[in-house]
Amino acid sequence: MTRIDAKFADLKAAGKKAFVSYVMAGDPDFDTSLEIVKGLPGAGVDVIELGLPFTDPMADGPTIQLAGQRSLEGGMTLQRTLDLARAFRETDDTTPIVLMGYYNPIYSRGVDKFLVDAKEAGIDGLIVVDLPPEEDSELCIPAQAAGLNFIRLATPTTDDKRLPRVLQNTSGFVYYVSITGITGSAEAEATDVGPEVARIKSQTDLPIIVGFGINTPEKSRAIASVADGAVVGSAIVARIAAGDSVANILAFVKTLADGAHSA
Repeated sequence: MTRIDAKFADLKAAGKKAFVSYVMAGDPDFDTSLEIVKGLPGAGVDVIELGLPFTDPMADGPTIQLAGQRSLEGGMTLQRTLDLARAFRETDDTTPIVLMGYYNPIYSRGVDKFLVDAKEAGIDGLIVVDLPPEEDSELCIPAQAAGLNFIRLATPTTDDKRLPRVLQNTSGFVYYVSITGITGSAEAEATDVGPEVARIKSQTDLPIIVGFGINTPEKSRAIASVADGAVVGSAIVARIAAGDSVANILAFVKTLADGAHSA
C-alpha cells in the first residue's frame, strides 16, 4: 500500500473528501518552493502534486506555463525536483507526493534510473500527461512494479468505449479533468462534473478527484461534493507568481482545503 492508498483509506474511514494541491517545483525559487511545499500539509492538503518543470507543457495554461519557465530559469531540473521531495521527506513521511509532468525528462534520465531515484526521494505516484494507455509498457507498468501509483487522466471526451482502456492500469486515484481545454482556462461546474464522476465510478473502485477550473473555496466545496475530492493548481500558482508571502499563500490554500473538507 502506497502513501496515496493509505491516505484515501483514512479519508474514506473518516467520511471526508480529499483536497489535493498543485505547485510547480522550484517556483519562484528552490528555497521558497520548499517552504511552501512543507507548509501544505498544515494548510489541510491531503495529497501534494509537485509539478516537474518542462519546456513544452502542452496541457497547461499560461499560469502554469509561466511557473515552469520561472522554475527552469532558476536552474530547476528533474534532479533538483527530486532533491526538493527528499528535503520535504526529512520532516514529513506521511503526506503523499505525486510528481506531475511530461515524459521527456523521465525518458532522458532513463526509466529504470528515474524509478529508483523517485522512490528513494519519497515520490508516491506519477501523472504523466503525454503517455496514453497504449504506451503503458514505457513507464506505467514499470512504475507500478516499483511501488509507485500511476494516475491517469480522464476527460469529458473520454467516452464509454475509451474509459476501460484508461482505467486498465490506473492506480491511486483517477484524475478527472473537469473541462475541455488547458489548466486555468475555464471554471468547473458541479452540475456537469457530477454525472461524469458517476459514470467513471460505475467502472472503478478508485477515488475520483476532480481538477482544472477550481479557484475558490466555494468551488472546491461544490466539486468535492460530487466527487471524492478536488484539485487546485492555477489559483495557487497565481498567488506565487504575484509574489504573495508564503504565509498568505498557505492561508489561501487552507480556505480551499476547508472548502473541500466541508463537502
